Amino acid sequence: MGVALSEAQAGKLLDYLDLLQKWNKAYNLTAVRERSAMLTQHLLDSLAIVPHLPPGDLLDVGSGGGLPGIPLAIVQPERSMTLIDTVGKKVAFLKQAAMTLGLKNLNAVSDRIESWALPANQAGGFALITARAYATLATLTGQTRRLLAEKGGWYAMKGVFPDAELAELPSDVAIKAVIPLRVPDLGAERHLVVMVPTAPNLKTH
Repeated sequence: MGVALSEAQAGKLLDYLDLLQKWNKAYNLTAVRERSAMLTQHLLDSLAIVPHLPPGDLLDVGSGGGLPGIPLAIVQPERSMTLIDTVGKKVAFLKQAAMTLGLKNLNAVSDRIESWALPANQAGGFALITARAYATLATLTGQTRRLLAEKGGWYAMKGVFPDAELAELPSDVAIKAVIPLRVPDLGAERHLVVMVPTAPNLKTH
């Protein structure tokens, strides 16, 4: 997969799976229950995008149980990451996981992405906006464009090649790449859709 892990990082990833399994019983963070399935469908799936992400601060939209945000924060400790979700109990899990795993580069926010205001320390926007199992590409880009930094991009994780969603993108969003992802032991198609705005972002303050 092109991701080099230290022993400490590998340990934290497995610790995260333990937390996900434990909290999932009460908080319903994911429909996947078995640890082996979580490893493939969640952990390895999230890590598959790492080689395709440029440097810069990252916003993960609709993070849910922390995918791909928490695995990314573990393997890229130098990257500042903000994870946002509307469901309070899921954000409580994200905060607990960040504290337990010592992820000082991760900030979890409970809010609606449509109304969330950029924090003062992130006034220039985010270089990367990621989403996994979120809305359509058109909805994602429409909701978050004001949060994207100049020269920033969207990195959306999808299953099969999303022909219909790509066709529905507005004219001010350009498709930079649709990258097939290879996830070990996952017998399903996965793609990373990379998009960029084609006109300057209009931010309201």
